[in-house]
Amino acid sequence: MPSPLQTMRKLLKDDARFKVEAYQFIRESLQFAHEHADLIRPASTTSDADDIRHMTGQELCEACRLYSLEQYGYLAKMVLASWGIHSTSDLGEVVYNLIGIEQMRKSDTDRREDFNDVYDFDEAFQPKFELASSDE
Repeated sequence: MPSPLQTMRKLLKDDARFKVEAYQFIRESLQFAHEHADLIRPASTTSDADDIRHMTGQELCEACRLYSLEQYGYLAKMVLASWGIHSTSDLGEVVYNLIGIEQMRKSDTDRREDFNDVYDFDEAFQPKFELASSDE
């Protein structure tokens, strides 16, 4: 049975679209999502621990956006692009590659398409400036 490292090496060879950093980023973003669930999703009314821990594709995309902005600031979009990530669809490809090598799990209701067009990368990583009004 191949080790997780061997499996990851094979994945990187078979699908060269994404760098190893993209896969690590997804794992870190998932951890960020669990630690900051209140930022990612509305208050949950479910009592099932599995439902509380499970993140939808849209929620994971939002976690990736917030985490990348926290880590890389205004360079987030450029950093993600350097790893091969240019859209939320790419985030889904990375996630489903990890699912394919059994490094992540999905629920029966999860679909690859859940990651499509969640937000526009050009807008999602733009700096937000607010002009102060002067009341003079």
